[in-house]
Amino acid sequence: MLSITMRKPELSRRRRLLQTAGAVAFWVIVWQLAAMALGHGGLFLTTPLGTLQALARLLPTAEFWYRIAFSSLRILAGFVLAVVCGTALAAAGARWRIVGTLFAPLMQLIRAMPVASFVILALLWVRSDNLSVVVSFTHVLPVVYAGVAGGIADTDPQLLEMARVYRLTPAQRLRYIWLPGVFPAFSESCAAAMGMCWKSGVSAEVIGLPDHSVGDALYRAKITLTTPDVFAWTLVIVLLSALLSAGAARLLRAWKERLCGEVSA
Repeated sequence: MLSITMRKPELSRRRRLLQTAGAVAFWVIVWQLAAMALGHGGLFLTTPLGTLQALARLLPTAEFWYRIAFSSLRILAGFVLAVVCGTALAAAGARWRIVGTLFAPLMQLIRAMPVASFVILALLWVRSDNLSVVVSFTHVLPVVYAGVAGGIADTDPQLLEMARVYRLTPAQRLRYIWLPGVFPAFSESCAAAMGMCWKSGVSAEVIGLPDHSVGDALYRAKITLTTPDVFAWTLVIVLLSALLSAGAARLLRAWKERLCGEVSA
């Protein structure tokens, strides 16, 4: 009986994997048929095989990996800075109402501002090499701020009252109340922000065109009508975003296990 119960989750996972694989295969077939229907040698829409061939041609080159490192370091730097500043501002806003009141309109403004408009403004202040740092930072900051602020607001007030009654130290309150209460919202905001971070960062590079960046390579492939390279670089951006989002989620789970003694769901 126990073995049957244990097999059910495995079967469910396998079924989900098969369904996902089937959905991916379906859209790859649609992509192939659309490319064949448009024709023109893949000028307007390259085939999946053409994309993989272009990627295979790029992978062995040193320039490819240099561009990946150039963009990744700057985009991740903006992400980390936004996480630190967003968490600190949300905590300060929860502690002092005036801070939350002052920063709420700014966060709304940043979230509403188009990436292109902000990139053009940012080019007046920073060099194009550092543009992706600034743009990634500004577009991740309000997401993390809102997530942490929401997690703090949703923390059970009865737990806080209990902490006052039993005179828990600030470190104990942080470990046993604030971290478990805020972590789910913080984790979700970081996962969502990582995807936004890459999209906004590469968009900034496409406009600012810093040398040796992924956005610069994407733009050069576009103006030379090298459509397979456009799709190959787009695939690289999607894969990097997905891998880094998964890595960030795993790292956050490990941190919670170490700090709070439990793994988040």
